[in-house]
Amino acid sequence: MTAAKILGNPDYKAICYGGYRQKTREIQPTLAELKEDLKIMHAMGIRIVRTYNVHLAEAGNLLKAIREMKSEDPNFEMYVMLGAWIDCKNAWTHLPLDHNAESDNNEIEIHRAVTLANEYPDIVKIMSVGNEAMVKWAASYYVQPWVILKWVEYLQALKKESKLPRDLWITSSDNFASWGGGTADYHVEDLNKLIHAVDYISMHTYPMHDTHYHPDFWGVKTSESDFSDKKKVDATMVRARDYAIHQYRSVVRYMRSIGVNKPVHIGETGWATNSNEHYGQNGSRATDEYKSAMYYKLMMEWSDINKVSCFYFEAFDEQWKDSANPAGSENHFGLIDLQSRAKYALWEMVDKGVFKGLTRDGRPISKTFEGDEEALWKTVSIPRTAESLKTYK
Repeated sequence: MTAAKILGNPDYKAICYGGYRQKTREIQPTLAELKEDLKIMHAMGIRIVRTYNVHLAEAGNLLKAIREMKSEDPNFEMYVMLGAWIDCKNAWTHLPLDHNAESDNNEIEIHRAVTLANEYPDIVKIMSVGNEAMVKWAASYYVQPWVILKWVEYLQALKKESKLPRDLWITSSDNFASWGGGTADYHVEDLNKLIHAVDYISMHTYPMHDTHYHPDFWGVKTSESDFSDKKKVDATMVRARDYAIHQYRSVVRYMRSIGVNKPVHIGETGWATNSNEHYGQNGSRATDEYKSAMYYKLMMEWSDINKVSCFYFEAFDEQWKDSANPAGSENHFGLIDLQSRAKYALWEMVDKGVFKGLTRDGRPISKTFEGDEEALWKTVSIPRTAESLKTYK
């Protein structure tokens, strides 16, 4: 199998993956824990997992786990989109950031990714140079497009020299605006060169965040005031899906406007199930398990029909992302929580026995709310009216 055959193939579902259980990434998931997670994802129909960096042990160990599982079971099939993390100069230090220069660590990260791709050519089918590394709101580390272009061209040259597998696809995974789908300040020549250089575009879209920052699509409309609560939520979530599709199409339009026609896939999209910040009860009222499940269902249906790979964010909750704030949204994007409970989006899979015999951290996969839909609905907030959204902030 190659990236060209896998991406856009509805039989090869994709997901973003981090196996971290603890509040710090200093505690790496073990090989046994990684294998537990791989079995669960495989049972869900996942065949491509996306990782984010290679400077920590997880990525290398994940590849080792996949190889061992393939050796043990010829029917086990899993591929990897391997991420190489990219930073600006002085990122994550006490020194002044320089967004016009790059970190010395980038070269180390790229070379490690190359080593892994060559060691596991049967598993690593895609390599991503950076994660949201060009978008300006990534204020603590973003770089200019020339940095991403430099490393993409380097990797493409290695392919031509047969120093990387020739069918390995190279991309960068970034916000839709970074790919030209937003404001004109991103429309620079180095971005255009990058679009020509990658094998495909991996774009991110997060309507959930924009329920606070750009809520034009969000909220219950006046014409919906007589709807039932469920119908109000459903109508709002359809608009959220359409908002994501609009951002996807905006990237396609920009790409074609510069004379390029290549695949565009969704490298990240997701919907958190809890938040005590902008997106929770005191904010835009976006986060709960019902809305998250609706978004997951709608995006999976659209991506399958349109043959767009959707690397859904993410498989499991991870609490290191906002360790000081347990109720923070970043900790709650998973389809399965840290108590090994499938959230509402996956209840049907539990009912069908998809996870039968599988465990995570020694616990079988059960349902959140003990499967009580009435209890779940008590946690669902009806979005504010479209009119009140203009003033709630």
